[in-house]
Amino acid sequence: MDLENQKRVKDYTEQYGGENVVVVLGAAEAEAAGLAAETVTNGDPTYAGPLAGVQLGLRVFHAVEPSFKEAVDAEAFDEQIGMMEMVLDVDAIVTEMTNMRNEFTKY
Repeated sequence: MDLENQKRVKDYTEQYGGENVVVVLGAAEAEAAGLAAETVTNGDPTYAGPLAGVQLGLRVFHAVEPSFKEAVDAEAFDEQIGMMEMVLDVDAIVTEMTNMRNEFTKY
């Protein structure tokens, strides 16, 4: 997650409270999604950005996870995400995101 997005997430969390913020990721690989999820839950593991050492504990999901897919309009999902869902390793992404939520999410 780039430094600008880290700052946005931190600012929104301060403004609205962590219980009111949900982060939705769209990384193409499970490892990249996991790194971004760790950043918004446990803090930037590279210690380079605004979230270095900042444990926000936010709820975080990937756009191809079934729980996210079920929560949004099916037509919009198919139009915006459907093609990517067919080429991504959804099982690996779901596993990575579940592990991050179980380990670090507090909301």
